[in-house]
Amino acid sequence: MPQAAGPSRSHPATLGDVARLAGVSIATASKALNGRSQVRAETRQRVIEAAERLSFRPNQLARGLLAGRTGTVGLLTSDLEGRFSIPILMGAEDAFGAGEVAVFLCDARGDAIREQHHVRALLGRRVDGLIVVGSRTDPRPSLGRELPVPVVYAYAPSDDPDDLSIVPDNVDAGRIAVQHLLACGRTRIAHITGDPGYLAARERAEGTRAALADAGLALVGEPRFGAWSEGWGRAATALLLDQHPEVDAVLCGSDQIARGVMDVLRERGHRVPEDVAVMGFDNWQVLTSASRPPLTSVDMNLEQVGRAAAHALFTAIGGARRSGVETLPCRVVIRGSTAPLS
Repeated sequence: MPQAAGPSRSHPATLGDVARLAGVSIATASKALNGRSQVRAETRQRVIEAAERLSFRPNQLARGLLAGRTGTVGLLTSDLEGRFSIPILMGAEDAFGAGEVAVFLCDARGDAIREQHHVRALLGRRVDGLIVVGSRTDPRPSLGRELPVPVVYAYAPSDDPDDLSIVPDNVDAGRIAVQHLLACGRTRIAHITGDPGYLAARERAEGTRAALADAGLALVGEPRFGAWSEGWGRAATALLLDQHPEVDAVLCGSDQIARGVMDVLRERGHRVPEDVAVMGFDNWQVLTSASRPPLTSVDMNLEQVGRAAAHALFTAIGGARRSGVETLPCRVVIRGSTAPLS
């Protein structure tokens, strides 16, 4: 008895072909390829392998109808020009691209009315879910619990604990920064940071104090809160050196502040890093690479925040929702401004 002809250019593989090769029903093959939870892991793997062998690519619209989804998501930001929002959006878009999901990007520009307009427009396009990206790490108002699709908040957490928020761990970031300075042999560490109205500034100071306390040390003076600017870095450093000339390291709340700090240290005859080590936050390449010497900085891994938010949204769309605030670790990027003491 002759064998049935396999899929060819004149007969592309169908879902029925995949089901026959995997030894399952068409319904089970559909569930397996669309990530439904009712399919056992070994069955799902068998269906996926069959689809790969047959080079099966389901019709996107048909797959969406079968799964009850459109294959689209919304990315909603308040600060499209911000240097914190952009890497988060890039990370999320990369993750969605890998899953062949189309992305609608909207910028609310910090306007609550515009934000609501964008939410209605995205829901009107029947997106499967939303990621909301903030411009700072302070909690923001929730979009509410009545939305028909899952929402994940990135960078700025929702003020509703029932929502899921993915944020960088700024407390631990302060800790790992101090641990690096201690490993470089520094023990007289000062902290110059930004606006105390920002949660990030307060949390970094908290982590800084905790790491020093663990080492049996204390900050040189109190944390100096001010503006996120080089000007504040210069002014605060002048006061610091007048009051505490013994300082051997300055941890700065941003790379901009760190640039101002290094300017004044150089003007006062202090060598960086030989006499005073300097660290920044944010790992903003425009500043860190152009500094003299290049600036050690804490990177918040913002693209990873975006990718994690996208993966969390995938999971929520599949029916497994999480809630609460989840933190992701930051990392120290070591450059010439924090060489160990000789």
